[in-house]
Amino acid sequence: MILKLVFTLFMISAIDGFSQNIKSIQLRPLRQNLYSAIVPLGTVLELSFDDLDADSKDYSYKIEHMTHDWKKSRLLSSQFIDGFDETSIIDVTNSFNTFQSYTHYAVKIPNINTVITKSGNYLLSVLNDDDEVQFTRRFVLYENLATIGVSVSRSRNAKTTSTQQTVEFSVNHPNLRINNPSQEVNVILLKNDNWNEKITELQPTFFSPNQLKYTYSNKTNFWGGNEYLNFDSKFIRNKSVNIVRIERDDIFHHYIYPYTYNPFLKYRYYPDINGQFVIRTLEGSDPNTEADYAMMHFTLQVDKPFLDKEVHVYGAFNNFLIDEESKMEYDFENKSYKGAILMKQGFYNYTFATIDNYGSVNTNEINGTFFQTENQYKVITYFKPFGGLYDRVIGVGTTFFDQNR
Repeated sequence: MILKLVFTLFMISAIDGFSQNIKSIQLRPLRQNLYSAIVPLGTVLELSFDDLDADSKDYSYKIEHMTHDWKKSRLLSSQFIDGFDETSIIDVTNSFNTFQSYTHYAVKIPNINTVITKSGNYLLSVLNDDDEVQFTRRFVLYENLATIGVSVSRSRNAKTTSTQQTVEFSVNHPNLRINNPSQEVNVILLKNDNWNEKITELQPTFFSPNQLKYTYSNKTNFWGGNEYLNFDSKFIRNKSVNIVRIERDDIFHHYIYPYTYNPFLKYRYYPDINGQFVIRTLEGSDPNTEADYAMMHFTLQVDKPFLDKEVHVYGAFNNFLIDEESKMEYDFENKSYKGAILMKQGFYNYTFATIDNYGSVNTNEINGTFFQTENQYKVITYFKPFGGLYDRVIGVGTTFFDQNR
C-alpha cells in the first residue's frame, strides 16, 4: 500500500512540469462542469492551452499507452490507435481585445487522425517543433465490464476519527472471469482527481467468483483535508468574489482577500469544486480567446514563518504542481506570506501547502484536516489476465463523502 498524500518535488517536476510561457492547460470532456480526464472509452476529450509568447508556434501532441503504475506499456501505437499517435495541433487562434496577448491552442481526441481503441492509462505530451516535451497530462479510458461500488465514511481509527475518511469498495464482475485477483487485478483509489493523492497496491480482503471486496480499516484512509478557498476574476476591471483590490499596470493586478492562519481552526462547510478551475469572463463572448490574464496576489497572514519550510499556492490551476511560480515569500514587516501568479480570468479553487527540507509536501498543515470535508473518491480497476499484453480498465466507481451517512 502506498499512500500518496505527500510527494517529492523532484517527482512532480519530472512528470508534470511545463514551459513557463504556457498557461491555462485543460484536458476535459466537452460537457460543462466536468473536470475529470477519467472517462469511458470513446468519450471526446479536449486539450487546450495558451502560449503567452503569442507567436503561433508549431505544437504537436503525442499519445502513449501506459501500465497501471504509469510505465510505458508493451503495446505498439498501431495496437491502441487507429491513425497517428503524434500529430500537429492545427486549431490555433489569437487572443482578442486583451491586455495580455496569447495564442490559444486546442485539439479534440479522438479526431480524424487519432482514434484510441484500447482502454487503459494514457500519457498525453505536447511537443514543440524541436520535439521537446512542453508538458504532459494523464488521462484514463475505461470499459464498463465491471460495476464498482464505493462508499466512504468517517475513519474508525480512534486516533484519526476526526481527521480522516475511510474508503471501502467492491468490484462486481459477473461477466468477466478473474482466476487470480492478486495477480490479475490492480486498483487505484484517487482523491479529487489529484494524482498526488492516491492509494495503490491493495489486495482484496474477500473474493468470490463474481465479486472482489476491499474492506480495510486503515489502509484505505485518506486525510479529509479542508474545503478549498476560492476567488472569481470574471471581471477584469471590477472586484468580484474574494477580490479586495484591483490595480492597473501593463496588465491588471488582482489582490485576493488575505487568509489568516489559525492552528485551532474548526471545520466550516462551504461549497467548492475540489481544487479545480473554470475559465470564464463576463466581458466577452468567447472565454478561450477573450478572457484576459491578471496577476493574482495571494496573502497568508501568520505571525512568524514556518520553520524550515516553504509555503506554496496549491490547486489544479497548474496540475497541483509545486514550483517556483507557486512559491510564497515571507514579509516580516507585514507578518504574512505573499505570492503572485499570472492566471486567466475565471473561478478558481486553491489552498496552501508546505514543503519541508526533504521535499515532502503537506496540504493540511495550514488549512487543517477534518473528517467532515466533502471529497470525491474514485476507484480505477485494472485487469490484466495471464498472458495479456496490457492493463485494461474494466470499470471506475465514484462517490462523494457525506458526513450525514
